[in-house]
Amino acid sequence: MSDPLAVIAQFPGVPEAVDEARQAVDRLYRHRVLRRASPAVSAESSLRGARASAAIEGTDVPLDALRRDEVHDPLVQGALRASAEMGRLGQTWRKAPRQVLARLHTVAAAGLTDQEGLGRPRSVDEAPDPLSLGPAPGVVDTTARMETLFTLLERPTKAPAIVLAAVVHGELAVLRPFGTADGVVARAAGRLTLVEYGLDPKSLVAVEVGHLELPYADALRAYLTGTKEGVAAWVQHCASAVSLGVRETTAICEAMQRG
Repeated sequence: MSDPLAVIAQFPGVPEAVDEARQAVDRLYRHRVLRRASPAVSAESSLRGARASAAIEGTDVPLDALRRDEVHDPLVQGALRASAEMGRLGQTWRKAPRQVLARLHTVAAAGLTDQEGLGRPRSVDEAPDPLSLGPAPGVVDTTARMETLFTLLERPTKAPAIVLAAVVHGELAVLRPFGTADGVVARAAGRLTLVEYGLDPKSLVAVEVGHLELPYADALRAYLTGTKEGVAAWVQHCASAVSLGVRETTAICEAMQRG
């Protein structure tokens, strides 16, 4: 199969969900506030995205407390660092995804694991299961699937960015390749894919907020089945998360417009 992502893009329900999300992003990019305040909107979106990513892992903190730098929980701080790091990793993502994932893990897992484990794949079969997905694949299976993922990232595809981002996100979330902060890394890599593969080049969409609002773990369990229906359900979930992320960012724009 020369373009498996393009096959996934045609699964039942996927084209419609992807098109709806793309139209939502297009509408967002026409908002008048972005003519003068795009960087500020992106920064606020990243902050809200990092907060939502930590909340998915079970650490939910007030947004205002983050703005006042009052939160010192290592998981939250890791999510903030991963969000900030994305802007420096974009050009490397297509060429050296291993390097990018290692860097994302290094910043996301600092304070959660020992220094030697930062940026390194796990060497044991067991991995934490904060979302109750079930046992992670063993090291051998995880290594093989990660190699397949890297191949998909390097190979040209006709699939929309949302489909590629969904597969990147889903594989990292279920494989848990590092054994710590894998969910944070998975969501950061998913968002980075949306940015670098053209859907959201200014990183405006607070897609992590969408994941938080939706039944995230249930969607990942559907993906875990590996069936056409399960994978389609996950991609549709990711498309819906983009649409909800657009709604969040539109609210940011409206607040800035009101002053």
